[in-house]
Amino acid sequence: MSPSYKSLRQYIPDFLDHLEVELGLAEITQINYSRYLKKFTGWLKLIDKTDLTPPLLTSEHIWDYRLYLAKRSEADQKILKRTTQNYYLIALRGLLNYFIDKDIPCIPPNKIKLAKDDKSGQKIKFLTLDQIERLLLAPDTENTIGLRDRAILETLFSTGLRVAELVQLNKERIPLKKQIANLETTVVGKGNRVRTVYFSTRCVEWLQKYLRERNDEDKALFISHSFNTGEQANRLTSRSMERIVQKYTRLAGIPVDASPHTLRHSYATDLLIHGVDLRMVQEFLGHKNIATTQIYTHVTNKQLKDIHSKFHGGADIRNE
Repeated sequence: MSPSYKSLRQYIPDFLDHLEVELGLAEITQINYSRYLKKFTGWLKLIDKTDLTPPLLTSEHIWDYRLYLAKRSEADQKILKRTTQNYYLIALRGLLNYFIDKDIPCIPPNKIKLAKDDKSGQKIKFLTLDQIERLLLAPDTENTIGLRDRAILETLFSTGLRVAELVQLNKERIPLKKQIANLETTVVGKGNRVRTVYFSTRCVEWLQKYLRERNDEDKALFISHSFNTGEQANRLTSRSMERIVQKYTRLAGIPVDASPHTLRHSYATDLLIHGVDLRMVQEFLGHKNIATTQIYTHVTNKQLKDIHSKFHGGADIRNE
């Protein structure tokens, strides 16, 4: 008698437990995998295949799902970027790896081919110091939300934190009354790697101004302030942080589609331009491999080339 199998969607809770217990992945990773796989189960519902089991998943299904991701528009009517499509595909590949690990028949995970990145999309986007200053001055700090948003922007540029790391910070890390220079704290980044991050004096001052306006008991450093009377404040999500950066980028008139990661790029680029050693920048950013950090040298090398061309191009030397 052949064994019976649950539907694909019914295995997902077990898979998420596997990520936590057996692979030891961070909670934010589990949340992301859950969200990405929800897209897949939504698509299965769309094609009336909610009861599809692992052995019945075919290469044709995978191809149709890839087409769905490539053509699907989000709320703002923009096509999903190839890198975003790959997040959904990597999550599905992880689910298939789980089936292999548990001896559940399924197609090989390597049958899921990732979309090739758009080469133009691999360029590092960063803001100049003038643009950073305009961005930081954009929030209206006469109200609590404006103070919060200024503190968020200051923290992103001061620390180079990933947005997923920032949303996990708690307000207990910030001293309310004490004047302090170069505050430091530890965060748990990708791969559960712990590192130290540093806050500038100006950043700490804005964090203190914001926290003094808070009268709630929520432990999160950054929370929503648009809740109704009687409702609980909520810790801001990564998506909320992205919307905040986009909002002030537009208000500041900056011609860059900026995100929290753009400020991380700006932080790294600024350090390198000012002569900080690449290995130190690697530590600041929490990169496991220095090859990841080296992508920023292309930006700084280009800047040095432009400066050399402008000031040492021999334009004022006359041919005799």
